[in-house]
Amino acid sequence: MMTKEQIRDLIAAAIDCSTLDVRGDDGAHFEATIVAAAFEGKSRVARHQIIYAALGDHMREAIHALSFKTLTPAEFSAANGAGPRG
Repeated sequence: MMTKEQIRDLIAAAIDCSTLDVRGDDGAHFEATIVAAAFEGKSRVARHQIIYAALGDHMREAIHALSFKTLTPAEFSAANGAGPRG
């Protein structure tokens, strides 16, 4: 069984994230918002592959369910109403 802190640490060790929020307290189901420049120009599938690679075998063995959003910093800003102003 994994904790949200362990999941956050694994992702942070593999990807330079500007925002990384992992939630879930039951030890089995987690949600994450991952914002990284590394996602620029990548498809949704490619972004998810980056996360799966970061978590490695933990995705098959210790993490029961993980849903996540992968965003670039610009996408995150736009989604949170902090887009360009002018």
